[in-house]
Amino acid sequence: MDIIKAIEHEQLKNKIPELKVGNTVKVHARIKEGNKERIQVFEGIIIKVQGGGINQTFTVRKNSYGVGVEKTFLVHSPLVEKVELVRVGKARRAKLFYLRDRVGKAAKTKEQIGARIEDKEIVVKEDLVEEPVAEEVATPVEEVAVAKEAKVEEAPEEAPAIETEKVEEQEVVDTVKEEPVKDVK
Repeated sequence: MDIIKAIEHEQLKNKIPELKVGNTVKVHARIKEGNKERIQVFEGIIIKVQGGGINQTFTVRKNSYGVGVEKTFLVHSPLVEKVELVRVGKARRAKLFYLRDRVGKAAKTKEQIGARIEDKEIVVKEDLVEEPVAEEVATPVEEVAVAKEAKVEEAPEEAPAIETEKVEEQEVVDTVKEEPVKDVK
């Protein structure tokens, strides 16, 4: 993977909301004013979704006091806190620019009847879990001795807040016979 793709991959969010044109959404955006930071909610209809990867954007339109307001948000921006689905709209086009000319109820999309309002998320990248690296290959007798020493050295654990059933722990010891290996000529 080249350097640019590696840097872009780091900036991607793990999960992004499923954005469809015509849906009414609430976008929770982080706003900085001086040294203060707050979250502002922008509710409107998605009129277009464009781009892909780290440059994917969506535009939300609403009427505020009789004036049409559109905002374009980056999907992977750290300033977009979350996107909440309010209504599932029925759209037969990819871009709903005709809503700009409409006023009042005509500026809305029809609601899809029977549609469930679920905040579905698309997994872009999965969290990588680091696996422990094996240091040296030890004989089973040495492993048992090291395990016993580790149990003695551990500090006692704190009691859990909720009472749980006590599970009996059984110590498993592998028995392996060591036989000398004969050289084959």
